Parts: sequence; C-alpha cells; structure tokens
Amino acid sequence: MNTGRTPKRGLLSVVSGNTPQARSHAVDTLRRAAPDAVVLSVSVDADEGGRYPFVQRVVSCDDGQLRDELCRAATGDPAVIVRQDLEVIARRTTRPHVVLALPAEVDAEHFLAALWQTPLGRTPTAHHYDLGPVAAGVEPDRFLSDLRCVHQTVRFCGPGARAVPVTLAEAAARQVEAAATVIVGPAREAAAGTQEGVRALLAHLSPSATLLSDAGVGADEVVLDALTRPDPRWIEAGPADRLDPVITPARRPGVDLGIASALWRSRRPVHPERLAVSLPKIMSGVVRSRGHLWVATRPGSVVSWRSAGRHLELREAGDWLQEGDTRAWRDASPQRRTLASWFWDDYYGERRNELVFTGTDLDQDELRGVLDATLLDDRELSLGVDGWAGLPDPLLGDAVPGRSDR
Repeated sequence: MNTGRTPKRGLLSVVSGNTPQARSHAVDTLRRAAPDAVVLSVSVDADEGGRYPFVQRVVSCDDGQLRDELCRAATGDPAVIVRQDLEVIARRTTRPHVVLALPAEVDAEHFLAALWQTPLGRTPTAHHYDLGPVAAGVEPDRFLSDLRCVHQTVRFCGPGARAVPVTLAEAAARQVEAAATVIVGPAREAAAGTQEGVRALLAHLSPSATLLSDAGVGADEVVLDALTRPDPRWIEAGPADRLDPVITPARRPGVDLGIASALWRSRRPVHPERLAVSLPKIMSGVVRSRGHLWVATRPGSVVSWRSAGRHLELREAGDWLQEGDTRAWRDASPQRRTLASWFWDDYYGERRNELVFTGTDLDQDELRGVLDATLLDDRELSLGVDGWAGLPDPLLGDAVPGRSDR
C-alpha cells in the first residue's frame, strides 16, 4: 500500500479492544494496512495492594533477535517499560511502524500521556515516533452488556502505575472515546439489529471517530491508508492535553436510531442540593455523560462529571484559571488557554458548566430546563462565595476550609 511521503520518524499505532478477539481483529486490520509493522502486545496484571503491576510483552515481527529481546515479563510502571521497548525497536529499525496492542484494563488516554512524558535523562518518545490514529475493536454484544454493568469493577490502569477500580461501564465508554478509528465486529445472528444500534451509539460517544464495520475493513483503501499515517489531530491536542477536565467532549447533532446527544451550558454556579434532587430526572434515559461543573460550594474548583450506565461520578479535578496566575496559565494546555480566553468573563472568569449527555429518547429541551433550575437564582448569586459556602451539599460534602474565597 502506498503510504505517500516517508515520515522522518517512525509511527506508533495504539490498538485496544473490549475483548481479546476484538483487539486481535483490530490488530489484523492494522497489519493489513502495514504488513511490515512490529506488533508489541502488552498485558497488565494489577493487584489491589497498589504495588507495581506485572507487565508482559509479546512481539510479532520478522526479526527473531528482537522478538527474543522484548518477549519477556517485568514488574513496574507499564508506561516506563513500554517506553524502553519502543526505544529498543527504534534503535534497531529505521523509521519503524509499531502497533502497540493494549489490554482492555489500560486507560489508553492516560497511558499515552504517561508514555509521551520525558523522564529526566531519557530521549522523548516523540523523538522516535509520530502518533497514528488510536484504534479500538468493539464486539457489539459485549459492548452493550458492559455499558450496562455498574455493579462490577475492573482494576483500570490509569496515570503512572496506579490501578483504580472503575465500573465496567466506565471502562467500556473510555475505550471507545479515546479512539479515532473504531472497528465494529459482527454481532450474534440472534441479535441482527445489534450492530446497527451499537454503531449509532458509538457515533455519539466518539463523534470524530471513523467507524469501520467488519464487512468493510478490507475494502476501504482510503481508511486503511490513514491508519498508516500520523494523525493530524495530535498536533492540535497532545496526549496530556486531552486529559484536561475543562475540555468539553464533542457532541454529535441529530438523532440516530433513537440515540441523541444534548449539550448544556451555563455561566451561573450550580446549587448542589437542587442538583442532587434533580438527578433522577436528569439521568433518565442517559447512557453516557461527561463534562464539568461550577458548583457553588466549590467556587475555585473544576468539578468533573462522568456517568456510564447508572453510575455517576463527581469529583474535584483541578482549579479554575485565575487572572494574573501566570504559572497556572503557563501549565495549562493550549486548548485550555484558548477556551479560557474565548469564554472569559470579567466577573465569572472561565467558570462555566458544560455537560454532554448521550442517551435514548432524550427530551433535550426538558433536560436543559431541569438543569437550568439547579442554578443559583439572583438572590443566591448576590450572597457571594462566603454565602455559598453554607449551602447544603449532599454531593461533595462540606466545603474545604480556605477554598471559598477562590
């Protein structure tokens, strides 16, 4: 296959899958596009004690010596171990194409952010490789099952070597949201409409992703060719930039097989008690929601919002940018700085609420109306941050001393 101009660096393609078979199918798709690629398959066995996980790597390529050198197991930070493997491959191969196959238990976005960090005294991974489109294989029946499962957790490897418990629903949603290419495998014959329904849902969970069906994988030369090139979207936002809690998820307009996505925005802070009371109405029919809030009892904090299935997580995920805080602005991602400048208000600063909801049969106007009713009214707003600190907060608990004046 003609890949056009030869890149100055090698190419790193990241592949995952919600089942081993789906991951293998995605890897096969990459191999079809790049037959000479080196496949580095990783498995991570994390325990509940917080110790370093057990990381095993298997290499598939024509270089027997390279296979023997890298096919081994180690205990440690998975990103550090894989970074060292990639350096070995880069030293032995001119402009290599590496397909990095990650297990379902690894958060691809956090893993890439850690992989792209430059440890003291080491050569950056970006010196050897450009990033290609992240690809995820999806088995439709399993995906729908996992997206409903909030009572079972998996040890999900996030930043560094830490493994945190997340619901199966959350892990399934994050995997496809991180992907620029989603390869949908066949559904069981007993569920003939499953694949179409899953494709519609995936289109809303990852609106910018290219969806490939099992039947079209080998036919679309343009799509396959794109898998062998650097992904230009990484230039706009690097791996670490995409983790910023103030970056709002993209929303797909329209309704697909009853599935729709709704965006809600507001510049006023949320009353936490009214939000808690309204949650049953807000979450009715919602399959996935993401974004951030400005909560009155946490005026200086960005409160991240994530839901998958029936499980909702709210947590403080950093501070709002303040005028004159040069260090915070410098440390923020380019996207964050751009958005802050764009939305900046003389009174509110960058503070705002932005949530995206995806679900079935959503009444978007009613949803926005319920959310609008949770905002502070004029009288409450006039109390200022000192008055807001005394509001009842059944969601996040008592306000943290010393943060109410931020």
